[in-house]
Amino acid sequence: MTGAPVLYTCAGSRGFRATWAAEEAGVELELELLPFPPRYLAPEYLEQNPLGTVPLLVDGDVRMTESCAIAHYLATKEGFTPLAVAPGQPDYAAYCDFTYHADATITFPQTVFMRFALFEKDKGFEEAGYAYAKWFWKRLVKLEQRLEGRKFLCADRFTVADICCGYALMLAERVGLDEGVPEPLKAYRERLKDREGYRRAQVRESAGPAAI
Repeated sequence: MTGAPVLYTCAGSRGFRATWAAEEAGVELELELLPFPPRYLAPEYLEQNPLGTVPLLVDGDVRMTESCAIAHYLATKEGFTPLAVAPGQPDYAAYCDFTYHADATITFPQTVFMRFALFEKDKGFEEAGYAYAKWFWKRLVKLEQRLEGRKFLCADRFTVADICCGYALMLAERVGLDEGVPEPLKAYRERLKDREGYRRAQVRESAGPAAI
């Protein structure tokens, strides 16, 4: 063990936000890649996280399970880096807002869509799943409007807010939700994918089985 924080995750899951943030911030991070879904395929993981969800970050006495919070933590644990916007800096409020917006408003309907339209479609709830797909597409308007005339969401630079919201757009591409993603957001997504930190994070997670 190196004493570095340990991230329990599944390749391509929301934990990718943390893997990516660590690469961008230059933070050493140990990955424990689990099969998906770990609550069934790695039941011993429940001893670490009774929720059975990923990601889980363990850093000494610190234990965190929210991917956006973990990404922010890794970007600031040794002092604020350019990946975060500090109190008093321009766009601090927007940084907080879009970082939370990523999961609370954008990723949430995606997870419901995936459950009912992909993972449990044999249970007869596909129609409900596709209703959440439409919800997801409608909720992209705030992101699209924010990026009008901007390359990144906050402070004229790439931040954790871009990692968190960008992941949701990347997930949409993988799970069949891309038809309702506006072209400007697709272009934004490609800019994010072109980052070296993103590519390094992908390579690091490629050793594990994909979550989707």
